[in-house]
Amino acid sequence: MNHHDYKERLALHELSPAELRLEFNAEIFSFETTEDMRDFPYEMIGQERAERAMEFGLSVSQAGYNLFVVGPTGTGRMTYTQHSVENLARKQKQPDDWCYVHNFDNPDRPEVLSFQAGEGQRFRREIEQLLLNIERELKTAFSSDSHERQKREMFERLRTEMDELWKETDQFAVQHHFKLERMQNGINKIPLQRGQPMNRETYQHLLEAEKEQLRANEKLVEEKVQEALRRIAKMEETFRKDVQIFMADTASAAVQKLFEPLRRQYGHLPKVTAYLTAYERDVVDHFYFFAEGQGQEGSAGALEGMKEKQYQRYVVNLLVNNKHLDGAPVIYESNPTYHNLFGKVEYQGQIGSLVTNFTFIKPGAVHLANGGYLILQAADLLQHPGAWPGLKRMLQTGHVHIENSYEERGLLPTSALKPEPIPFQTKVIIIGSYYVYDLLSRLDEEFDKLFKVKVEFDTVMAKSDENSWKMAGFVKNYVQEEGLLPFHREAVSRVIDYSSRLIDEQGKMTTRFQDITKLLVESSHYALQEGNAYVKSEHIFRALEEKYRRSSHIPEQYREKIHDETIMIQTEGYRVGQINGLAVMGTRDSMFGIPTKITAQTYVGKSGLMNIERETSLSGQIHHKGMMILTGFLSGQFAKNRPIPLSASITFEQTYNLIDGDSASSTELYVLLSSLAEVPIYQGIAVTGSVNQWGEIQPIGGVNEKIEGFFHICREKGLTGKQGVIIPKQNARNLMLDPEVVEAAEAGSFHVWAVGHISEGMEILTGERAGAVRREDGTYPEGSVFARTEARFNRMYEMEIRQQSIE
Repeated sequence: MNHHDYKERLALHELSPAELRLEFNAEIFSFETTEDMRDFPYEMIGQERAERAMEFGLSVSQAGYNLFVVGPTGTGRMTYTQHSVENLARKQKQPDDWCYVHNFDNPDRPEVLSFQAGEGQRFRREIEQLLLNIERELKTAFSSDSHERQKREMFERLRTEMDELWKETDQFAVQHHFKLERMQNGINKIPLQRGQPMNRETYQHLLEAEKEQLRANEKLVEEKVQEALRRIAKMEETFRKDVQIFMADTASAAVQKLFEPLRRQYGHLPKVTAYLTAYERDVVDHFYFFAEGQGQEGSAGALEGMKEKQYQRYVVNLLVNNKHLDGAPVIYESNPTYHNLFGKVEYQGQIGSLVTNFTFIKPGAVHLANGGYLILQAADLLQHPGAWPGLKRMLQTGHVHIENSYEERGLLPTSALKPEPIPFQTKVIIIGSYYVYDLLSRLDEEFDKLFKVKVEFDTVMAKSDENSWKMAGFVKNYVQEEGLLPFHREAVSRVIDYSSRLIDEQGKMTTRFQDITKLLVESSHYALQEGNAYVKSEHIFRALEEKYRRSSHIPEQYREKIHDETIMIQTEGYRVGQINGLAVMGTRDSMFGIPTKITAQTYVGKSGLMNIERETSLSGQIHHKGMMILTGFLSGQFAKNRPIPLSASITFEQTYNLIDGDSASSTELYVLLSSLAEVPIYQGIAVTGSVNQWGEIQPIGGVNEKIEGFFHICREKGLTGKQGVIIPKQNARNLMLDPEVVEAAEAGSFHVWAVGHISEGMEILTGERAGAVRREDGTYPEGSVFARTEARFNRMYEMEIRQQSIE
């Protein structure tokens, strides 16, 4: 190929500077700076699919239509979800309040009551006032003159009856010559003689018959005394019961009028009415709580220092108060532990154990979100034991159960409390990654039944005029919210360019606004540092340059090793069987391209292509596939009628890490053809691209980083005007190169060529005609690279035949 033809071939495939970076035209914007823009309403940008799915999921009220929002971080999925849910929630009614009250029939099973929003707080205050009124009324009733008089009369009747009984018993004892003396510790029976107490000496002088008669009389007196004691015990028991009934009747008469207004007020709520009835009955049964010293003797000790504890049964635990809500609740739980989600029962220490009651029941996020919306992060939810199973159980049963997880483990002695479950009607929205969604969908058979709506956030959107205006609106809103300097329209245009570069797509923009906000903050900082009133284009470029410098330690070290020839990379001259391939490396905060020398040796043999990386276990499966594709191409082109007696070795020089991917497969084919045809390759041109078995070049990723990485090496070694990079033609739309690369292309000191077939790239690399199409006689054009390759194979075949004949 002569020089003129070669230049024509180069020009045919070379991309113009305008194609290397498609900059957004700022003239589309009518404002000078974002400060001049009208107020721009908040809206999602470039997520029409997600918006439709979100609207559908939130509008369906049937069970199981909970939402799982998927997509990468930084796309605004959390912000949009909250805004969408809050806007919808404001249009809905306030959900009910929920209260826990004492279960008078089963204290270990507290009951739950529901009220209209705001009524729960009023009910709690009314019950508090009711308790004060009960205490006042009972104390008044128990301390009234008539009450005390009736109690005295009952006591006097008891004492009179007891006196009559003892009088009768005393007379019986005297008739049998005994005198009864009642002591604190019992009753003494003293024998009498002639009406006087008999001493021991007198008793000793009695005849045996007299003593026997005295003992018989004593036995009769003892029986009479025991009978009297039994009758007295019955009298006292009857008295206590009568007093109990009297006190209860007094209490009932005193408090009945206090409950009547509440019964009328809450008559439409049967459960509340039943609670008030049980409340009144319990107050009457436990009147001694309100009148210390009254009732049974055994209750006196129980009353000491326990008034507050006794009164706890008569209060209301307002678990959820929705009085101040504007619509339905929207709860985002950032730390979804089991207890933060489903509530808990707290305990307090008492004599070596833990005790509790219904006033220690605390709500969780699901209680607060009941009747509204609950938003959770999947990663946070799944890392807390019991949280995910608990959430599934709640969605399946439709009830919230409050259980303390450490009770099941038996770690601490506790008093059991099982609150009545609360009906649950809430839309649950989980936000997570594609990986978590796929994992749950595969491994949890109940997941798809409970989360039927998938809201998928995309990472890219079209670079249309509409979306560009929306991006400008986003910039304006964020600038106002964060107190940044306004942005000139040219600066906004450069932000849009950066958005396209983030996804390596000229006609699209990223939807990962988290990355955009970093650029806004940093460029505003540099503009403010320079004393500017607004952000200009140069501040955008400076922010990007400074960002690169902060994370360019590794690529700079790599380029330094190339410069001092520790890593041997040539950017000038011609070599047979040697080429510069391009790869992408990355750290946590940056991606950069690096050139890698690839060499090939070909010789007669039967081993085929040997991938040195594979032999040393430094090659991945995809790279293995790429090498096998090369064998397919060579066989299809040169071995249709006979086998190829080829042995070849290919390696990535000075690489010691695992190599994977097929983006260097075209590069490997170029270097193989160079070695086979013995045609030198110009070392100032680097190559990237995948290839198929037909020799067609296929697109790859990281094209911008690869081109810029090789450009930096060439610039440091010295630009000659002949250097450049060959890329797949399909990757032309992905180019958003740094302005310095575009400037070099405009000056003619660096080039980017786009090819669609291996033959086109071979001609650019070697300056020789590829000749990939056979002539009518079945041969390749004379002197072409493919003709030389086939000639080499012919020689190899002849040598193999001669060797076989010798053997």
